[in-house]
Amino acid sequence: MDFDTTPYLDCAGRRLPLNRTSIMGVLNLTPDSFSDGGRYGSVGAAVDAALRMVADGAHIIDVGGESTRPGSQSVDVSEELGRVIPVIEQLVASCDVPISVDTSKPEVMRAAIGAGAGMVNDVRALAANGALSAVADSNVAVCLMHMQGMPETMQHSPDYAEVVNEVQRFLAERMLAAEFAGIERKRMVVDPGFGFGKTLQHNLALLAQLERFEELECPLLVGLSRKSMLGAITGEDDPGRRLSASVAAALIAVQHGARIVRVHDVAATADALAVWSAVAPLRRTKTESETSAPSLADLFDDD
Repeated sequence: MDFDTTPYLDCAGRRLPLNRTSIMGVLNLTPDSFSDGGRYGSVGAAVDAALRMVADGAHIIDVGGESTRPGSQSVDVSEELGRVIPVIEQLVASCDVPISVDTSKPEVMRAAIGAGAGMVNDVRALAANGALSAVADSNVAVCLMHMQGMPETMQHSPDYAEVVNEVQRFLAERMLAAEFAGIERKRMVVDPGFGFGKTLQHNLALLAQLERFEELECPLLVGLSRKSMLGAITGEDDPGRRLSASVAAALIAVQHGARIVRVHDVAATADALAVWSAVAPLRRTKTESETSAPSLADLFDDD
């Protein structure tokens, strides 16, 4: 009997393969998200948008009911529940891909899990009182993200002695806290939190050294899509016009070890990753190139 040995993340019974890059489609159900706030006027419109992302190549959908952009304000539990639960319920019934809930509130986590969500994506890394137990009492996957400060003030004056070391240490500590709470390591994903309490130089340092996070032995999720750091580099103020920069950043992240990329523009990202994936197996390492490539002298040697 043959057994499937493909590595995967178990999202409450729905598998997210980890032997290739997975695309997480962003579905913001908020009026004030930095890029697509107020875009969906009904549950049906939001579900249709998510299903289009699945058709375009999304492997998981991340549903959020509270903006975490810089300067955003928290919403109460009932409002967040009213935004996300009906959409999660319909998506679970309408497609086979895992559904993630983007929240930091334990009450929303529990309700979303009850509605069929297979992952909790928490920008506060389960730091809220009751968040660890909400996930531990379930069989869902969890993404632990780093954020310095809170969304309302996180971009006022981010400061690190050494950003990569500090972010890595924080994630290791949250992974340990999750394990102590009863959440198995195999259920975890980590996210360095680009743009969450970080300057442009902090973000660039993290992107350049993403391989360092492989030391955590945990799948790496990266969200760079349409972020202000890309606008700072390209000079494009409109988040909706940062498509090219977003795709380029996603490819860099994948080349440096990201297993999941969280994006708004699924089709363009899927096309870019398809090209990269076709070429990646054919690339030779530097050592192989040095030992197998003929020298100019060899090419012109008549002996």
